Amino acid sequence: MDVLLFIVMIVLGLVGSFFSGLLGIGGAIINYPMLLYVPSLTGVAHFSAHEVSSISMFQVFFASLAGMLAFRKKNKTGPSVVHKGLVFYMGSGILAGSLIGGFVSGMVNGDVINLIYGILAVLAVILMLIPRRGTNEEHTNELRFNKWIAVGSAFVVGIVSGIVGAGGAFILIPIMLTVLKIPTRTTIASSLAIVFISAVGGVIGKVTGGDIPLWPTVFAIVGSLIGAPLGSKISAKINVKILRYGLVVLIALTAVKVWSSIL
Repeated sequence: MDVLLFIVMIVLGLVGSFFSGLLGIGGAIINYPMLLYVPSLTGVAHFSAHEVSSISMFQVFFASLAGMLAFRKKNKTGPSVVHKGLVFYMGSGILAGSLIGGFVSGMVNGDVINLIYGILAVLAVILMLIPRRGTNEEHTNELRFNKWIAVGSAFVVGIVSGIVGAGGAFILIPIMLTVLKIPTRTTIASSLAIVFISAVGGVIGKVTGGDIPLWPTVFAIVGSLIGAPLGSKISAKINVKILRYGLVVLIALTAVKVWSSIL
């Protein structure tokens, strides 16, 4: 077992999931470029786009599972803001999409996967700069939304996320807030369950499609399980606005590098 590879992958998993927990964004948008470039720069490994998307998908699965369990523990004494109908419709769409995306990713050229990430990175920068708006309703049982848009948008997000190895939270949340007009608290709580369902489909698709480097994936997951809770705890104690804009710059620079390598 390569000790340096073990250290690098744990650190990458920890850093990516830490900022994910700190800023409340999808971890894959940070993990993908780090996994693509850092191991090769340090000389411990060189992962293809297929392998990077597989490692990232498994990270998302365990990070979303940990986040969902932490949310349940934190809110078990209070009223639930998870809307079962919303989770059912969007969860069904994103599960089907991520299954297809995860399976198809093994057949897609690596440059195409990088291209899709480049597009998602640009989208992430734009969405992170737009103020999040949602209604302030608290009666989740009476919530009304367009079911066709919910299923259709989740399906498309699932396909793209499955290919890149993401959960799709950074796209899902703005859709739920601005298009479906879901209350903010319900959006945040329900998106945890929807992203987990997406990760389940993506993982199944990746396992079926192959290209999974076992030990690097395990090491990255270990780091993710350490970093995500730390980020969540610290986010409640500090103003993360400056860090958020710093991350926007970082993702923008990564997008430029990805696009330059493609073009």
